[in-house]
Amino acid sequence: MIITQKAIPRRTVLRGLGASLALPLLDGMVPAFAAMRNTAANPTRRLGVVYVPNGMMMEHWTPATEGTGFEFPTILQPLERHRQYVELLSGLRGVESEGPHARASTRFLTGMPSKPDDGSDLLGGVSMDQIAGRVQGRETQLATLELALDGRDFAGSCDDGFSCAYTNTIAWANELTPLPMENNPRVVFEMLFGDTGSTDPAVRKARLSKDASLLDSVTERAANLSRELGGSDRAKLRQYLDAVRDVERRIQMAEAQSDRELPVVAQPAGIPGTMGEHAKLMFDLMALAYETDLTRVTTFMLGREITGRTYAEIGVPDAHHPISHHQRDPEKLAKLTKINQYHVQLFADFVERLRTTPDGDGSLLDHSMIIYGAGMGDSNSHASTNLPILLAGGGAGTGGRHTRYPEETPMANLHLSLLDKMKVPIESLGHSNGRLLLEPLSNV
Repeated sequence: MIITQKAIPRRTVLRGLGASLALPLLDGMVPAFAAMRNTAANPTRRLGVVYVPNGMMMEHWTPATEGTGFEFPTILQPLERHRQYVELLSGLRGVESEGPHARASTRFLTGMPSKPDDGSDLLGGVSMDQIAGRVQGRETQLATLELALDGRDFAGSCDDGFSCAYTNTIAWANELTPLPMENNPRVVFEMLFGDTGSTDPAVRKARLSKDASLLDSVTERAANLSRELGGSDRAKLRQYLDAVRDVERRIQMAEAQSDRELPVVAQPAGIPGTMGEHAKLMFDLMALAYETDLTRVTTFMLGREITGRTYAEIGVPDAHHPISHHQRDPEKLAKLTKINQYHVQLFADFVERLRTTPDGDGSLLDHSMIIYGAGMGDSNSHASTNLPILLAGGGAGTGGRHTRYPEETPMANLHLSLLDKMKVPIESLGHSNGRLLLEPLSNV
């Protein structure tokens, strides 16, 4: 047999003026006779966390039955088309402490309580995403990526007696250091694909004044590379470049719209006008970061705790946090359910994006483990028990099932199990007391 295909280094980067464009995994990057070429050997696993604030309408979240034959409740119906990739985990609890909203976000990935303070004496715990990033980040450009939709305001008190630092993030570098979550799509885009060594606004403004795309500077190099690729790799490269250009175009549109005469709004230039478009942009950036192996670990807050965001785009002009204190009012219950379902719909679209993106012998979804959920259960009671948690993706080897654990099972046990699968085993995390047995299913 004569081998004509030229091998391409896995870390091939297309460089241009102000651009550093990493490529997705192409067939030509795998040696022709490597054992992993047509098998599932050694897939790159990605870890993601998507957090929603202010608890959940649990009666419309929890399936009535356990096992594989469950029906998706109202809130989760957008995920029904991904049944084989979704495992619902009921009964997990968070560690108890003061400050219902502060503890909800702090404990979500740390298993540690928050401490009342004015911002000068913070105390939390290292989060599982950062533990994973310390190991997985040795092979990627970014160890972790922290995203949000709300701004990075760490000043003042948000929950009663607790610094806003607790409610504005779920990622902690260590017990004393909460990490900021980036909410500007342009900044994230430049972090992933820029080559200026800086996110200086003046640099970005200069490029915008010329209406220039980062991709323009690598077009010729991409065309030259394409001529060296097989048919399937050419199609994959074209799809990837189209996706990057689409994201950049949407960011540019948001930036252009932000220059218009508008009423005063509490958002910086470049952030889309609707929560839905903003979320979709951030999800697409997460997917591109996974696809190019720029990072394998991401966290994304769809809202910070105590958020007063309104949802006029889905017919709910009321602020989220006051609605979450529904006191069984039927009108508030209906609106809260609608918000909860909208969040899941946005997440389901992200899951679809991962499912349709090739990665080695499968898809990005096949090789991902994405936690979705909230740091408290019932919104009205601020419950620390029975947290609304699901696991999406095939990376954990699970899916198509609703599993109920004993009520006192710490959520941190889930984190230990996922860290094992990321090849980052640790003995304990926060209030953990063991590991969850995540068994694969053969009948879904």
